[in-house]
Amino acid sequence: MNASDARRDLYALVKRAEDDGVTTLIHKREDRVLLAPLDRFPAARKADAFPSWVLSAAQKEFGDLISRAAQGQPQVLRRNTTPVAVLLPVETHSSALSSDPAAPSGAAPAGGAVNSQGQQDRESVPRRLATLGDAIGSVLTAGPASGPTFGLPGLDAATGGLQPGRLTLVAAAPNVGGSLLGLAAARTTALVDHRTVLYAASGPNQADIMRRIISAETGGDYPRLKQGRLTPQEQQVAQQLVHAPLMIDDGSDLTAEAIAETAPYVPDLALVVVDRLQAAHNARLPLSGDRLPDASQVLASLARTLHVPVLAVVDSDDPTLLGLLDADVLLTLTATTDPGRLQVTVAERDFGVIGSAYLRPDLLHARFADAEAVPVAGTGSEDWRLHTTPQERELADAALPYTSGARQGLPASVTHVLAALRTALAGGDQEALGELGPSLAEVAAAPLQLPDTDEGRRLAAALNAYTTAGTTGQSAAVRSAADSGHLPDDEDDAEAEVEVELQPGDEEDEPESAPFPALKLLKDAVARSKMHPIPVIRAEDRDSGPWPLVSEDMDGEPRWVHPDVTSTRVPYIRENGKRVRRDQLDVPDAFGEGVLCLIDRNGSYPSACSAVPLAPNKLLHTGSLEAFDKASAGIYLIDIPEWPRTDMPHPLGRIIDRPDEQGRVWVTTPHIKQLVKLVREGHLAAMPAIHDSWTGKANESLFKPFYEAARKARTELVQAGGEPYKAYKTRLSIALRLLWPKRAEQRSPFWRPDWRMSMVAEASVRHWTVAFKAVQEGHTLIALRNVDAAVFWTPPGTPPGTYRIGTGFGEVKAKFIQPGEFIPEGDD
Repeated sequence: MNASDARRDLYALVKRAEDDGVTTLIHKREDRVLLAPLDRFPAARKADAFPSWVLSAAQKEFGDLISRAAQGQPQVLRRNTTPVAVLLPVETHSSALSSDPAAPSGAAPAGGAVNSQGQQDRESVPRRLATLGDAIGSVLTAGPASGPTFGLPGLDAATGGLQPGRLTLVAAAPNVGGSLLGLAAARTTALVDHRTVLYAASGPNQADIMRRIISAETGGDYPRLKQGRLTPQEQQVAQQLVHAPLMIDDGSDLTAEAIAETAPYVPDLALVVVDRLQAAHNARLPLSGDRLPDASQVLASLARTLHVPVLAVVDSDDPTLLGLLDADVLLTLTATTDPGRLQVTVAERDFGVIGSAYLRPDLLHARFADAEAVPVAGTGSEDWRLHTTPQERELADAALPYTSGARQGLPASVTHVLAALRTALAGGDQEALGELGPSLAEVAAAPLQLPDTDEGRRLAAALNAYTTAGTTGQSAAVRSAADSGHLPDDEDDAEAEVEVELQPGDEEDEPESAPFPALKLLKDAVARSKMHPIPVIRAEDRDSGPWPLVSEDMDGEPRWVHPDVTSTRVPYIRENGKRVRRDQLDVPDAFGEGVLCLIDRNGSYPSACSAVPLAPNKLLHTGSLEAFDKASAGIYLIDIPEWPRTDMPHPLGRIIDRPDEQGRVWVTTPHIKQLVKLVREGHLAAMPAIHDSWTGKANESLFKPFYEAARKARTELVQAGGEPYKAYKTRLSIALRLLWPKRAEQRSPFWRPDWRMSMVAEASVRHWTVAFKAVQEGHTLIALRNVDAAVFWTPPGTPPGTYRIGTGFGEVKAKFIQPGEFIPEGDD
């Protein structure tokens, strides 16, 4: 073999020499050596008799070892401390190589450089130092990296693949899907690249692993596969996997030391995956609890010794624990505001955060897919600049050199916060911006952390301006807008949604000249789904199954006024002569000085379409459930959980007003997910029991294309105003109402009341959640209603910081009303 091929296959060649006594002739230009079993040169077994190298170091220095061996200096190769093979010079006389086990320790090739005592004065040999030229040459001749990958282009670009000799840690909270990244790397390496993988399973067993692989490869439902039900195609795929080079060790006594002992004996090993390290102590699992730091050190040593990548999954994203594990590369999976997308942050031990990628979880099929990142400045999409303040734009621009990696010098935690800020600004993510506020203020308060360069000074000034504007500048901007009358019209999208009545012909696609073909876009979004949705339930099926259980009350809209505030409905005549009744709120003196701050959310319904959880296909009767399965969506019959707070309405809104005889209510998936989150965060004592359910496979992106088109159109039309914008709102409302036409004579391309109520419930949940964050930060909520209106008691001109002022979806209008004045929202 030539030297390059031998270097690549060194572990396999040594294994053949060790087990089968095979000698391999290796040549590099004029140098020719033998990689031989120890029986060909017994003297190599004696400690310190000749230069010796662990296999990982030998592979790295292989070219030099060939040159030294060819010059008569045998080079011993060892696994840890045990000699396993030797590199010998090739001589014209075969007798030069002794095959006699009794040969003296000084036996060596004729003319060799070994002295008569078989010893070399190793202390007299200086350590080999590489010049900068050597290093540059090795980089230029190394070629592109050929290590294992995840098979996910975005993540592979961010990580550069899995590097030999390095321990990579995948960190994710339980149920986020960290194990699936380990599985993705194993599948790609073994099934696509046909290279050998050692899969050390501490937790899942080999049956679990194979079912996940079959599910990911075929698209079959993992829960069904767990029941042992395989389709003929899945059985065929399983047969094809029989010879895949994937070795599984799922022993109950699996330790890091056991993995390190096994790995050297796996032929042609390309990747080690450890699934998983468990943060909570478990007496049955050695890879758990306080034993993890030591295990991590063993796995890191294994990677360096064998010069293979080791990928370990840990079921925690706790920074303290991750710091103790001290991996070479850390991949952290975190949720985003889009439930259908996760962010993977890539950090290196010496450099901090070096990149990120977005993944779309497909947990039903045990796999991930690439997801496009939210556009940020510099990518060609600059729409976000139209809806941000000067302070926000300056901070995003000042952060770019550091978040892009062009400049170093920031702590990893600061880089992470700035990257999250740019993502939140680009996506108009008000909730994320509110959560980042304290972290940004902390960074701004510690300017010594920032580099003393032009870029660092610009970033420090931008941080200071941003955090100052967050407390004073914003209120000034709002006050100025109110005084000048530039706030948008009182009539918002939700009000238009209520007032528009469906008319004959509304079910027809809009003409080409329409400002916004809402219905056509909604139909296209549904038709493009790979889940083959059922947009219309047949008329003969609507009086049975789950459909009679779906009602308007399931929207969960809050109709709430603070218990210490008096609300009175008083008559009022609008400018168009229509007689209505409006709210008048009397706030007690105990609330202190202040005014009513009216919050009006823009586009609550279309905004909810960005990620509303629903079942595209039929709902099946799944009965009582032990726990909510996030892979499913539908309607659920639950007990009403006790809500202990009086400063916020019940999270289920008006759903709780109409319980059945047992005190139970039917809810859709958005409210179930909301309750799960509130239990996890400690705001609810326990998750209510699910007594009955009708569910199907969940999807959160069915309406996503419709949402994106609506958002883009609003950006263009809100500036123009007038009839085009009014027509846009009308067609938007009609399209969403056509999801559930109420009158039998009303034709529609849809009849899915569960879709409609899930969309409205998602809007209600988002509305409630942002208000709750404001209350948690100390703001006083006076009233919360519908999916868009909130009233706070605040100092004049100061809206709660959890809301983002603007005209985009999810942003709000804020108005300030003196006590005793009429509230211009809340019409019947």
